[in-house]
Amino acid sequence: MKGEFGSISRKGFEVKFGYGLRSRSHRVVQDSSVTSTDALKQSCWANMPPELLRDVLVRIEKSECTWPPRKNVVACAGVCRSWREIMKEIVRTLEVSSKLTFPISLKQPGPRNTLIQCFIKRDRSNQTYRLYLNLNQASNDDGKFLLVARRCRRPTYTDYIISLNSDNVSKGSSTYIGKLRSNFLGTKFTIYDAQPPNSGAKFTKSRSTRLIGMRQVSPRVPAGNYPVAHISYELNVLGSRGPRRMQCIMDAIPASAVEPGGVAPTQTEFLTGNLDSFPSLPFFRSKSTRTNSFPSGSLSPERDERLVLKNKTPRWHEQLQCWCLNFNGRVTVASVKNFQLVVSIRNASGGQELENVILQFGKVGKDVFTMDYQYPISAFQAFAICLSSFDTKIACE
Repeated sequence: MKGEFGSISRKGFEVKFGYGLRSRSHRVVQDSSVTSTDALKQSCWANMPPELLRDVLVRIEKSECTWPPRKNVVACAGVCRSWREIMKEIVRTLEVSSKLTFPISLKQPGPRNTLIQCFIKRDRSNQTYRLYLNLNQASNDDGKFLLVARRCRRPTYTDYIISLNSDNVSKGSSTYIGKLRSNFLGTKFTIYDAQPPNSGAKFTKSRSTRLIGMRQVSPRVPAGNYPVAHISYELNVLGSRGPRRMQCIMDAIPASAVEPGGVAPTQTEFLTGNLDSFPSLPFFRSKSTRTNSFPSGSLSPERDERLVLKNKTPRWHEQLQCWCLNFNGRVTVASVKNFQLVVSIRNASGGQELENVILQFGKVGKDVFTMDYQYPISAFQAFAICLSSFDTKIACE
């Protein structure tokens, strides 16, 4: 798609469309010059059989598996209402399709048994961290941008503001989706979602809570603080050098999610006050094969235990004289920040530590780090957990 007009050509068929908007005065001037041919084309396009349109969009969605070609799928969803409605039915959730498509995919659990490979670039000059999809070290291309975080140091705590827009990282932005907050020592962190992850999520008041303004997602939905995870690093009281020990309690994910047939909460849309007032936002949604992705109500110890993740214990290598973990070639630089998260023994069946890595994070360059994650956590949650590793932890090492 280029300029005001674009075309999509796939497997022997071609569709052309126009999506530019003209001012009222310009339309009045042009009304007299509209030819009968143009009017006929517009009429034919408006009356295109839904079966044919669906077949076209299904072929486009199936043929575009990765970025950047997958941007054509997003472009199709933004053409008009009928295209958008069909795309919402075709594009499945990330857990089912293993494809990152719309922004809401970043709030959905990753695919089962497959790690989505991402990387983080740190900018020391302005304390920002950008998350991209994939990492091709042979290329200078940054890849597909996903999320950005900005570090805000306060007297008694540190905030990492997370946004969908790399040019506007603030809580007053319509693209603000959550934050990570640390305590004074940098040993405990809380991940807050700007919107409730499930129907029973509890809102936490704080001094930084603000209402979303008119330019934002909805004037009636607060940019809230809904805690979805708590991260803690074990204090090093003896002062001995060694790997960090961390634990993540996922408040919004039940422990049963990692069991066979388990279900993790899946957001299918960003909340809006009036969908008709924001025509550019509804196509962020995607539908799932499941009719009920998460039961109503919040998690409680009595009803369903919360999922707990812990860092995988590294082994000591006698020849190298260092602690080692197998990152399968995704980490190349030794760093105290490197870690792998697995399901804790308290959630594992049989009381044994599971080997399946849910999230791994490691250094590959001076300011470049890989981040690979999978079900049941989302890209937003994985990114926030990795951000906690950047914070200074004098008491832990």
